Amino acid sequence: MSAGSAHPGPDSALTDFLIAHRLAGPGEAARWTPLAGGVSSDLWRVDLPGRSLCVKRALARLKVAADWQAPVSRNAYEWAWMRFASRHRPDSVPELLAHDPEAGLFAMAYLPPEYYPVWKTRLLAAEVRPQTAAAVGELLGTLHARSAGDAGLATAFATDDNFHALRIEPYLLATAAEHPDLSDVLQRLADRTATARLALVHGDVSPKNILVGPSGPVLLDAECAWYGDPAFDLAFCVNHLLLKSLVVQGRRVELLRSARVLAEAYARCVDWEDPGDLASRAASLLPALLLARVDGKSPVEYLTDDRDRDFVRTVASALLRAPAHTVAEVLDVWATALQAPPGPLGTRSARPLGSRSG
Repeated sequence: MSAGSAHPGPDSALTDFLIAHRLAGPGEAARWTPLAGGVSSDLWRVDLPGRSLCVKRALARLKVAADWQAPVSRNAYEWAWMRFASRHRPDSVPELLAHDPEAGLFAMAYLPPEYYPVWKTRLLAAEVRPQTAAAVGELLGTLHARSAGDAGLATAFATDDNFHALRIEPYLLATAAEHPDLSDVLQRLADRTATARLALVHGDVSPKNILVGPSGPVLLDAECAWYGDPAFDLAFCVNHLLLKSLVVQGRRVELLRSARVLAEAYARCVDWEDPGDLASRAASLLPALLLARVDGKSPVEYLTDDRDRDFVRTVASALLRAPAHTVAEVLDVWATALQAPPGPLGTRSARPLGSRSG
């Protein structure tokens, strides 16, 4: 923290932040440990005598190969989203400790991994429990329902520029540039998503940002928070379960079941609009997000086999050209394609729409 720090923080601004908010004393020793897992912020565990906490600071340039810039003001919206969630589901976010919006950083409680494992880590280790997915779907649907139709939240989270920089451009538009034959449909999805104003969206509901806590799921990393289309959150999370079904093959059935029960639990919470309308938007966004995690600015790191990436391209492209009407229908298409016999030279032969009308 100061000259007496065991391991000084990356710069004095972080030390000053803790002292200013009385989270640490001026001469108190502190050990700063960088935490991994994200591309958009720096995150540290800070160990102080008898206690630990986390400090998070937004980055102007994200840690990916492509040039991806985003305003650091998103840190303030993440803080505000977590305050909203804590009012309605206190166990769904870490305890919030202090915030400095001008510096783009805040502090929150540290949740030890032995009690709060990361859902992504569990899934990739083949620890797949559909009840966890159902709890995520229920939590997400509840938070959307609590925020729907709230004019105050709509004003507070009019973060269109942030959401465009963090989601619309790097996912939908960047993917459109890589697939000119699909650019029209991807542009339409981008335009539709950008203009929706229905509920408070987290924007990054990924298993890497979900802890499996003793009282239920804990959501992290709400930097993309935006008052917009809740279908984006649903599609974003289901997307990750489908992608993992390609690499955690021993638990493929459970992963697909997890995707299904997540969507079902979420649907039971939808009371702010026609559930069929939301399901249709989520179903059309899902293949776009699948394709984005292969050919957008933030490809998933665990799809290392060209056959898996080509499988995603084949199934997602077909679904973009002939959209499904429900998430369940997308899951059926995906499962059918996974069961198709191998094609020439061991490649997957994905014919996902052959058994589907329309």
